[in-house]
Amino acid sequence: MKKYSFLPILFMILSTSCSKNPPVESKNWQLIWEDNFDKAELDTTKWTRIAPNNADWGRHMTSDSICYDIADGKLFLKGIVNPDTLSDPRPFLTGGVYTKGKFAFQNGKIEIRAKLECAQGAWPAMWMLAEEKKYGAYPRNGEIDIMEHLNFDKIIYQTTHSYYTLELKQKDNPPHSGTAKVNIDQFNTYGLEWYPDKLVFTLNGEETFRYPKIEGVDPSQWPYDQPFYILIDQQLGGSWVGEVDPDDLPVQMIVDYIKVYE
Repeated sequence: MKKYSFLPILFMILSTSCSKNPPVESKNWQLIWEDNFDKAELDTTKWTRIAPNNADWGRHMTSDSICYDIADGKLFLKGIVNPDTLSDPRPFLTGGVYTKGKFAFQNGKIEIRAKLECAQGAWPAMWMLAEEKKYGAYPRNGEIDIMEHLNFDKIIYQTTHSYYTLELKQKDNPPHSGTAKVNIDQFNTYGLEWYPDKLVFTLNGEETFRYPKIEGVDPSQWPYDQPFYILIDQQLGGSWVGEVDPDDLPVQMIVDYIKVYE
C-alpha cells in the first residue's frame, strides 16, 4: 500500500504549481443563441441597427444601408466618409447593431469571430449593457467591453465600467481593464465567460483578463447580476481614439459569427 501514498502529495504539488495561471474553466456549455449571417439580409428578429446618439461612440452611427452589408456568410459594419452632407451634415457615418429588446442573457459564454480593419480614428467595439435599469442610470448597471481596438494598435482592450470604477474611481481594486496582443491581419475569436463571481475575458479561447467580484467594497463593484444585451459597432473618432483621417476610410469590421452559451 505504501507505493500509493505519494499520490495525494503529488496531486497537491501539481495543483499548486498550476494555480499561478488559472485556465479558462472547463464547462459543458450549451448553445442558446447564434447568428452566422447566412441570410441575404440582417435578421431583424435578432438585431437592430444602432441609431445616432450623443455618446462619444455613437455620434456617427446610422441605420442607413450604406454602412451595412452581408455577403459570404459575414456581416460588414463600415465606417465611411459621409457622401451626402447636405442631407446629413456629419462628416462620417458608421454602422453598428445591437440586440436590445430582442435578446439578453445573464451568466454564460459569448464568442464573436471577426476581423478588424485599421484606420486612424477607427474604434471597433464588441460590448454589453444591462437590459434594464436595475440600479438606476448609467453607469450604475455596468458595462462589459469584450473587445475594443484603436487605430493601428496591435493590442485589444478588455474592460469593465461601473459606478464603482467611474464615479468612485476604484479602477485597481480589483484592476478593471486588461490588454492582449492580437494579430490584426486575421480573424480572431473574442470572448467572455460570465460567472456569478467573475468575468473571464478570452482571445481565441485563451484567458486574457479576469475581473472578480470581491467582498468588503461598495456593492456597486458588481452590477453584473442581471441580463445584458450585445452591441457590435464600427465606431469612428472620439476623445480616446483621436481624430479621424478621412484618407484611411472606408474601414470595416467583418463579423463571421456570434454564439452565446449557457
